[in-house]
Amino acid sequence: MLTHLSIHNFTLVDQLALELDQGLTAITGETGAGKSLLLDALGMALGDKADADKVRSGTDRADISATFDVSQLAKARQWLSSHELEADSECILRRTISADGRSRAYINGQSATLTQLRSLGELLIDIHSQHAHQRLLKKDHQRALIDLYGGHTSLYQAVKTHWRNWQSLQEQLQQRQQNDAEISARTQLLRYQVEELDQLDLQPQELDALETEHRQLANAESVMTASHQLATLCNDDEQGLLENLHKGLQLLRSLPDKTEHLLEAEQLLVNAQIQVEEAQHAIDQHIDSFDADPARLQWLEQRLDAIYQIARKHRVSPQDLCELHQSLAQELAKLSGGDVDLDQLAADAHKAEAEYRKLALELSQQRRQAAMHLERAVNRQLQQLAMANASIEIAFNECVPSASGLEELEVLVSTNPGQPHRSLAKVASGGELSRISLAIQVCMANKSTIPTLIFDEVDVGIGGATADIVGRLLRQLGKSGQVLCVTHLAQVASKAHQHLQVRKTNRKAASQSTLVALEGDAKAEEIARMLGGVELTEQSRAHAREMLAMAQ
Repeated sequence: MLTHLSIHNFTLVDQLALELDQGLTAITGETGAGKSLLLDALGMALGDKADADKVRSGTDRADISATFDVSQLAKARQWLSSHELEADSECILRRTISADGRSRAYINGQSATLTQLRSLGELLIDIHSQHAHQRLLKKDHQRALIDLYGGHTSLYQAVKTHWRNWQSLQEQLQQRQQNDAEISARTQLLRYQVEELDQLDLQPQELDALETEHRQLANAESVMTASHQLATLCNDDEQGLLENLHKGLQLLRSLPDKTEHLLEAEQLLVNAQIQVEEAQHAIDQHIDSFDADPARLQWLEQRLDAIYQIARKHRVSPQDLCELHQSLAQELAKLSGGDVDLDQLAADAHKAEAEYRKLALELSQQRRQAAMHLERAVNRQLQQLAMANASIEIAFNECVPSASGLEELEVLVSTNPGQPHRSLAKVASGGELSRISLAIQVCMANKSTIPTLIFDEVDVGIGGATADIVGRLLRQLGKSGQVLCVTHLAQVASKAHQHLQVRKTNRKAASQSTLVALEGDAKAEEIARMLGGVELTEQSRAHAREMLAMAQ
């Protein structure tokens, strides 16, 4: 679950460090105070697109860190381990956003990609809002909900594995049946090309070495001439460097009472004499060991010519010949492996299809049973959420076999009597979708592996007794995990285990928002404010205290 959130220079927040507990946490505040800043900050930490406008005015960058307790989250720990980002019990996601729009991401202090943040974030938090993260509208997510609710996720994975095996065999069979002549011609060409490259036997890095050696031998005469000139220059009896350095040293050593500068000059000349002697030794060794070897030069020219010719034939650069050789050899091996008997291949494909269909049929049966139970459970919840005339129905539409099974699942909804059930995206409004999502989450609470649920304005468009029920449902969800809810309803906020109030301060320089944890009288005051009225009265305060007492 989310245990700590640190926000620095983000929108209207200067500096904020927030500790979060298990249970239901309500986030409230005046309109325009910035109630969604917590969710916006979390979204950035979870990999949302960077927005330079989110950086607090007058600052260089925003910095958000979110700390999660993953001690009970096997999937999250497994993900971290597979990406070499191990954590014993704590995981920290961090995001920085510069004023120019650039951003950087970190997981447990190590650089990470936004894709990694999003992938890990899906295992840690499920965000429900009217305008974002509406995964409930996606058919794949709806199918995954049914599989999770029915407890047959492992069967689904088995179906997917058998599907891939069947398709692989089917593709091999079709390729053999439809392209036999083309495969034969391609195989012959590849065999010729690979044999030619085998004979060339070009090794990685060999071309660079050959070209370097060829340049050396091709320039052997000029290199030797220059080497002899250098040797003469170093040790000419009268005009050589060593002789002149020796004369210079004799002159310095003959001087009496040398100054520090002359002593330094003498030492430098001694060092120079040593360096020149070593240089002369190295040049002499080069002259003695250098072998022009015309035969070797001729072999190098022939070898390079063969490499260049084959490269031109294949229309690649000589540097790419090794990679081409490997690619052609792999293709040849794949095609040559197609000598399996066609009848045997067909039998294998048929057997794989039968195994897939058997498992997929079993999955279909389990899905239908799970869907029936989930429909009933969700519809009971909708009756309490001011949607007495609404009901969901999970449709099973036959489709071509796929990795997901033999059918396509879709959650349909009817919101009025006599109205046919239709797609959620076409029928449900934002508020209705939030309540349907809430009803499903309540039913899935004991099945879900995601420990933290966030609801943004889930109570839009409701009030009175329905709002009280929504609050109770959210509190019920909080008992088995962690729920954060941005709300404007006192009935919901009063049910929270933890209450955070967003306060906005307007100053001449800039506005600033802060989050304050409320307890006791402060919590009652905020509930009373949410109940309405410009001025708080003793009656509204008494009502607020009563609501808080009843929520316990």
